[in-house]
Amino acid sequence: MKKTILATVAFAACLGLSGCYTPQDRAIGGAALGGATGAAIGGLASGTAGGAVAGGILGAAAGGIIGANTAPPPPRRRCAEFEVDPYGGRHCVAWY
Repeated sequence: MKKTILATVAFAACLGLSGCYTPQDRAIGGAALGGATGAAIGGLASGTAGGAVAGGILGAAAGGIIGANTAPPPPRRRCAEFEVDPYGGRHCVAWY
């Protein structure tokens, strides 16, 4: 039962983080998710509160770093209006 609840919470957290586009948003979300996961794993592995704290700190650091470095690039700008020069070349004059 514990594994099912933990998996459901982890899946819900991943869905909540999937819409983050800026590196700052992804770093914060990754740190939160990594900290919670690290604390759970550290607590289960060591059986002590110190292990949970250490796992949470390491998980938050790793999650923040990974989250910030995996942000997708911003969307490309596209041309909204073209202008034709005297030689027939098209040049963009407005972006969206």
